[in-house]
Amino acid sequence: MSVPAAIDVVDLALQAALAYGRADFGARLRQTRRRLTEDGVRVLVVGEFKQGKSHLVNALLNASVCPIDDDIATAVPTVVRYAEQPAAVVVHEYGGEAPAESKPVPVDRLTDYVCDPGNRRGISYAEVGVPRTLLAGGLVVVDTPGVGGLASMHGAATIAALPLADAVVFVSDAGSELTAPELDFLRHAAQVCPNIVCALTKIDLYPHWRRIAEIDRRHLANAELEAEVVPVSSTLRLHAVRTNDHMLNTESGFPVLIGHLRDRIAGQADQLARRAAAQDVLAVTEQLTTTMRAQLQAYQGGDASAELIRELELAQLRADRLRERSARWQQTLSDGIADLISDIEYDLRDRMRQIGRDAEREIDQADPVAMEDQFAAWLQQQVSGAASANFVWAMERGRWLADQVADHFAEDGDKVLPDLRDVDFARMTGCIDAIELPRNEKLKLGNKLLLGMRGGYGGTLMFGMAGTLVGMALLNPFSIAAGLLLGGRTVREERKRLVQRRQMEAKSAVRRHLDDVVFQLGKESRDMLREVQRTLRNHFTSHAEELQRSVNDSLHAAQNALRANKEECKRAISDLQAELARVAALEDRARELTAEPRLVLSEVAR
Repeated sequence: MSVPAAIDVVDLALQAALAYGRADFGARLRQTRRRLTEDGVRVLVVGEFKQGKSHLVNALLNASVCPIDDDIATAVPTVVRYAEQPAAVVVHEYGGEAPAESKPVPVDRLTDYVCDPGNRRGISYAEVGVPRTLLAGGLVVVDTPGVGGLASMHGAATIAALPLADAVVFVSDAGSELTAPELDFLRHAAQVCPNIVCALTKIDLYPHWRRIAEIDRRHLANAELEAEVVPVSSTLRLHAVRTNDHMLNTESGFPVLIGHLRDRIAGQADQLARRAAAQDVLAVTEQLTTTMRAQLQAYQGGDASAELIRELELAQLRADRLRERSARWQQTLSDGIADLISDIEYDLRDRMRQIGRDAEREIDQADPVAMEDQFAAWLQQQVSGAASANFVWAMERGRWLADQVADHFAEDGDKVLPDLRDVDFARMTGCIDAIELPRNEKLKLGNKLLLGMRGGYGGTLMFGMAGTLVGMALLNPFSIAAGLLLGGRTVREERKRLVQRRQMEAKSAVRRHLDDVVFQLGKESRDMLREVQRTLRNHFTSHAEELQRSVNDSLHAAQNALRANKEECKRAISDLQAELARVAALEDRARELTAEPRLVLSEVAR
């Protein structure tokens, strides 16, 4: 069954819950429906600069949706989704409570916005809609700027976007094997989004691409990364589509990549979405069935009713224990968040202190004026990398904490973990500014002459006066040489003093910058983790209330049934059997959602 069929089942379950007076299930089922309707299969296309990411997206969709430039790289992400007619908009996000602003732009002018050096317009991302069958099923392809490794601003932003992605296509051309920064980025990305495929591009330009592909596979295996390497040629793909050459299309490698996206990414994401919806519906029907069966057995009378009451009283005791456990899981959540915030803040400070020590060693080795631009770029990369690594660890610890809290409910069934996709993790890596070093000028020629004359005057006078004692003139070769030597020494000492002062001021600027980074990122990380806490608290509170409500309803229904007369019992038994049949039919439809779909591969990028 498809996602639309899953939506129908969820709608039916929502109607049933409301009809049976269980409005408490409404929030869960509405959230399930929202995930099915709004969450497309999001695929991020990432990689270093000038590796062919935009060209690959265009070849994948057979449409010029992502601008390509030989000299200027993509500056902002481009989101490509399905639309009946081609259209493009650019989005400005201002943060905080301010709403995002969308501006329609001509599709043929998109290059002016996406390839804007330095992103002077301040665009957050561009969104393009094209009528392609590959996208019709909900697949969303995101072309990202070159990451520049994990230790870069683009890399940090990409890592922050990974929790919202269902898969990652990492692009690396066949000109060289995977580098250490690329493997480092992949290693961190796999911890956040484990579904990764590596596209080896430009195989038409490099005859040795097979050897590079084999080397890349060994690198991935050594790094314990489960990622398939798919060699592709975007140029061959586009030419094959234009000439309708199926053999050339096969040689381009894109049928394998499309099959991977459809089977292992879109297919699995669709299956996971249907399975999650089925689990939510089955959880609702199970609790509805428990109440109805308890009421039915009570209406059937006899000793079974008394036995049922005893069983339901035991269930009430279990519900009481559930309320007692509520204090434990809430304590686990509270303590876990406090420990998590402390650990994340300590980890961030420790990383920044190490960066500070490394920066001071760099400053001690050279004049800050001579390496100002290179040092500022290096420091920003180091800070971005540390923020990204800290963010990945916070993600892992947040999921671990959710699992720990879910253990308190495990005895009542399988663990029911919350969806953390709505948590704004990007805030942790989106507020890192570049350092501003002090602007100190070097010692100019005029100042050197004045310093030299001042130092040389004292030396000339001192040695000249000493020479007069032996009958020599005040200005003699010895006094002039002494003046030149002392003047030169004065200039050198002043230059050295200025360098030392600039180094001290640069170190002070680095400390202030890192303090500002820790202050800002620490605030954002605490806010993000508090949001995780609220998400977990609301999820497990609702789960505990649902269990408590089901047990109480079952007990009250059985007690009321024992007080009914025979005619009422007869009608109630008939009604309850009919309702149980309807709920059973709903359960059957929910179980059908978990059946494996039959996928048919075809060329869908035309």
